[in-house]
Amino acid sequence: MLAAFRALSAPQRSARADRHLAYCLTFAAGAANAGGFMAVGQYTSHMSGIVSAMADHLTLGQAALVGAGLSAFLAFVAGAATSAILVNWARRRGLRSEYALPLMLEAVLLALFALIGPRLQSWAWALVPLTVMLLCFIMGLQNAIITKLSQARIRTTHITGLVTDMGIEIGKALYVNGAGSTLPPVRADRDKLGLLASLIGLFFAGGVLGAKAFMTTGFTAAYALAALVAALAIAPILEDLKAVFRPKDRQA
Repeated sequence: MLAAFRALSAPQRSARADRHLAYCLTFAAGAANAGGFMAVGQYTSHMSGIVSAMADHLTLGQAALVGAGLSAFLAFVAGAATSAILVNWARRRGLRSEYALPLMLEAVLLALFALIGPRLQSWAWALVPLTVMLLCFIMGLQNAIITKLSQARIRTTHITGLVTDMGIEIGKALYVNGAGSTLPPVRADRDKLGLLASLIGLFFAGGVLGAKAFMTTGFTAAYALAALVAALAIAPILEDLKAVFRPKDRQA
């Protein structure tokens, strides 16, 4: 089991490891997105809706709502930037945890979401905007992780892109190639189509289970998500820590 989790966030990547990590993170993103909506009444995984809402609020002269949307947007960008910083910092030092570090940060932030959640009602004026920013930061952080390690082939929070790519592959599958054509035939990438369908289904399943868990157990459900993400990251981090604290004579 530990070896399987180690492979998911190890610096040496394979298509299988990328796919399985994407499965776990997409499920977690769907659950966090749905749980976040239950908590603050706003989805935080996609920037298209937030930017569109900012434009509407600006047109209507609702400056406070424009500011709220801008803070959410900047938090998402900051999350993605933080992921890139952590990955490149670890990579330049030859650490095995280059992808595990941002994953562990995500786990810590999910636990923080669970911790502050019960206080939202009492301090809504301050904590709700901060919680929206926290969730957007988490989404940006996670999306950047899977984007970097898969060379931008996979997204875990950007379902619009997944659905678009799935539609393209379906169009290729339905295309009728002419019998007398000298051009290469149009062929669908069925493996990619299966991956896309799986990711969309897992995001949906995560959303359903996340919403149900939130309604049943409240913010405690976020601790389970934090534990899942931490389990994905812990092995490479422990290996780096062992290398740091290993006695000098053994290293020699």
